Amino acid sequence: MINCTILLAVEEVAKEGGLFDINATLPLMAIQFLLLAFVLDKIFYKPLGKAIDSRADYIRDNQLKAEERLAKAKQLAEQYEQDLAETRKKSQAVIAEAQAEAQTIAAAKIAEAQQEAQAKREQAAQEIEQQKQEALQQLEAQVDSLSRQILEKLLGPELVR
Repeated sequence: MINCTILLAVEEVAKEGGLFDINATLPLMAIQFLLLAFVLDKIFYKPLGKAIDSRADYIRDNQLKAEERLAKAKQLAEQYEQDLAETRKKSQAVIAEAQAEAQTIAAAKIAEAQQEAQAKREQAAQEIEQQKQEALQQLEAQVDSLSRQILEKLLGPELVR
Protein backbone atom coordinates (compact mmCIF):
# COMPACT_ATOMS: atom_id res chain seq x y z
CA MET A 1 0.00 0.00 0.00
CA ILE A 2 2.81 2.39 0.91
CA ASN A 3 4.59 1.58 -2.35
CA CYS A 4 1.48 2.31 -4.39
CA THR A 5 1.03 5.70 -2.79
CA ILE A 6 4.65 6.52 -3.41
CA LEU A 7 4.29 5.64 -7.08
CA LEU A 8 1.14 7.73 -7.40
CA ALA A 9 2.83 10.65 -5.71
CA VAL A 10 5.85 10.38 -7.98
CA GLU A 11 3.63 10.35 -11.10
CA GLU A 12 1.76 13.41 -9.95
CA VAL A 13 5.00 15.27 -9.25
CA ALA A 14 6.30 14.30 -12.67
CA LYS A 15 3.08 15.56 -14.37
CA GLU A 16 3.25 18.89 -12.77
CA GLY A 17 6.91 19.16 -13.57
CA GLY A 18 8.17 20.44 -10.24
CA LEU A 19 10.41 18.67 -7.81
CA PHE A 20 9.22 20.63 -4.80
CA ASP A 21 5.56 21.16 -5.52
CA ILE A 22 3.76 21.36 -2.23
CA ASN A 23 0.65 19.26 -2.39
CA ALA A 24 -0.68 16.12 -0.65
CA THR A 25 2.49 14.07 -1.28
CA LEU A 26 4.57 16.11 1.14
CA PRO A 27 2.40 15.34 4.17
CA LEU A 28 2.08 11.76 2.95
CA MET A 29 5.86 11.43 2.78
CA ALA A 30 6.20 13.00 6.21
CA ILE A 31 3.68 10.52 7.62
CA GLN A 32 5.51 7.62 5.97
CA PHE A 33 8.83 8.86 7.38
CA LEU A 34 7.39 9.23 10.86
CA LEU A 35 5.77 5.78 10.60
CA LEU A 36 9.10 4.26 9.46
CA ALA A 37 10.95 6.04 12.29
CA PHE A 38 8.36 4.79 14.83
CA VAL A 39 8.57 1.20 13.55
CA LEU A 40 12.39 1.25 13.48
CA ASP A 41 12.44 2.71 16.98
CA LYS A 42 10.14 0.02 18.39
CA ILE A 43 11.60 -2.93 16.51
CA PHE A 44 15.28 -2.07 16.07
CA TYR A 45 16.59 0.92 18.04
CA LYS A 46 15.07 0.28 21.49
CA PRO A 47 16.06 -3.40 21.69
CA LEU A 48 19.48 -2.58 20.27
CA GLY A 49 19.86 0.31 22.72
CA LYS A 50 18.77 -1.95 25.59
CA ALA A 51 21.29 -4.61 24.50
CA ILE A 52 24.05 -2.01 24.20
CA ASP A 53 23.15 -0.48 27.59
CA SER A 54 22.96 -3.94 29.15
CA ARG A 55 26.34 -4.85 27.69
CA ALA A 56 27.84 -1.53 28.84
CA ASP A 57 26.47 -2.12 32.37
CA TYR A 58 27.86 -5.66 32.34
CA ILE A 59 31.28 -4.43 31.21
CA ARG A 60 31.24 -1.59 33.74
CA ASP A 61 30.30 -3.99 36.56
CA ASN A 62 32.99 -6.46 35.54
CA GLN A 63 35.54 -3.68 35.27
CA LEU A 64 34.65 -2.39 38.76
CA LYS A 65 34.84 -5.89 40.18
CA ALA A 66 38.17 -6.47 38.46
CA GLU A 67 39.53 -3.18 39.82
CA GLU A 68 38.36 -4.14 43.31
CA ARG A 69 40.00 -7.55 43.01
CA LEU A 70 43.18 -5.95 41.69
CA ALA A 71 43.25 -3.47 44.57
CA LYS A 72 42.64 -6.30 47.03
CA ALA A 73 45.36 -8.41 45.40
CA LYS A 74 47.79 -5.49 45.60
CA GLN A 75 46.88 -4.95 49.25
CA LEU A 76 47.39 -8.64 50.00
CA ALA A 77 50.70 -8.62 48.14
CA GLU A 78 51.87 -5.62 50.17
CA GLN A 79 50.72 -7.30 53.38
CA TYR A 80 52.53 -10.50 52.46
CA GLU A 81 55.68 -8.53 51.63
CA GLN A 82 55.49 -6.77 54.99
CA ASP A 83 54.94 -10.08 56.77
CA LEU A 84 57.85 -11.59 54.86
CA ALA A 85 60.12 -8.67 55.77
CA GLU A 86 59.04 -8.96 59.41
CA THR A 87 59.66 -12.69 59.40
CA ARG A 88 63.08 -12.17 57.85
CA LYS A 89 63.95 -9.62 60.51
CA LYS A 90 62.80 -11.97 63.25
CA SER A 91 64.74 -14.89 61.81
CA GLN A 92 67.86 -12.75 61.47
CA ALA A 93 67.44 -11.66 65.10
CA VAL A 94 67.05 -15.29 66.17
CA ILE A 95 70.15 -16.25 64.16
CA ALA A 96 72.14 -13.36 65.64
CA GLU A 97 70.99 -14.32 69.14
CA ALA A 98 71.94 -17.96 68.56
CA GLN A 99 75.35 -16.93 67.24
CA ALA A 100 75.93 -14.67 70.24
CA GLU A 101 74.87 -17.46 72.58
CA ALA A 102 77.13 -19.92 70.78
CA GLN A 103 80.04 -17.48 71.04
CA THR A 104 79.35 -17.00 74.74
CA ILE A 105 79.25 -20.74 75.30
CA ALA A 106 82.42 -21.22 73.24
CA ALA A 107 84.20 -18.44 75.15
CA ALA A 108 83.13 -20.00 78.47
CA LYS A 109 84.33 -23.44 77.38
CA ILE A 110 87.64 -21.98 76.17
CA ALA A 111 88.10 -20.12 79.45
CA GLU A 112 87.25 -23.26 81.37
CA ALA A 113 89.70 -25.30 79.30
CA GLN A 114 92.39 -22.66 79.82
CA GLN A 115 91.79 -22.70 83.58
CA GLU A 116 91.90 -26.47 83.57
CA ALA A 117 95.14 -26.44 81.58
CA GLN A 118 96.63 -23.84 83.93
CA ALA A 119 95.63 -25.95 86.96
CA LYS A 120 97.17 -29.06 85.39
CA ARG A 121 100.31 -27.09 84.55
CA GLU A 122 100.58 -25.84 88.14
CA GLN A 123 99.95 -29.32 89.49
CA ALA A 124 102.59 -30.75 87.17
CA ALA A 125 105.02 -28.01 88.26
CA GLN A 126 104.31 -28.83 91.92
CA GLU A 127 104.82 -32.54 91.26
CA ILE A 128 108.09 -31.80 89.45
CA GLU A 129 109.21 -29.57 92.31
CA GLN A 130 108.27 -32.24 94.84
CA GLN A 131 110.09 -34.91 92.85
CA LYS A 132 113.05 -32.56 92.57
CA GLN A 133 113.08 -32.04 96.34
CA GLU A 134 112.80 -35.79 96.92
CA ALA A 135 115.61 -36.40 94.43
CA LEU A 136 117.77 -33.74 96.12
CA GLN A 137 117.10 -35.28 99.55
CA GLN A 138 117.99 -38.71 98.21
CA LEU A 139 121.12 -37.27 96.63
CA GLU A 140 122.05 -35.54 99.88
CA ALA A 141 121.52 -38.77 101.75
CA GLN A 142 123.63 -40.61 99.23
CA VAL A 143 126.26 -37.83 99.32
CA ASP A 144 126.35 -38.01 103.11
CA SER A 145 126.62 -41.77 103.03
CA LEU A 146 129.33 -41.66 100.36
CA SER A 147 131.25 -38.94 102.14
CA ARG A 148 131.17 -41.00 105.37
CA GLN A 149 132.34 -44.01 103.53
CA ILE A 150 135.13 -41.98 101.96
CA LEU A 151 136.06 -40.49 105.31
CA GLU A 152 135.94 -43.88 106.96
CA LYS A 153 138.21 -45.32 104.36
CA LEU A 154 140.56 -42.37 104.53
CA LEU A 155 140.62 -41.74 108.25
CA GLY A 156 139.35 -44.90 109.66
CA PRO A 157 136.12 -45.82 111.21
CA GLU A 158 136.96 -44.65 114.69
CA LEU A 159 137.70 -41.04 113.87
CA VAL A 160 134.67 -40.29 111.73
CA ARG A 161 132.03 -40.49 114.39
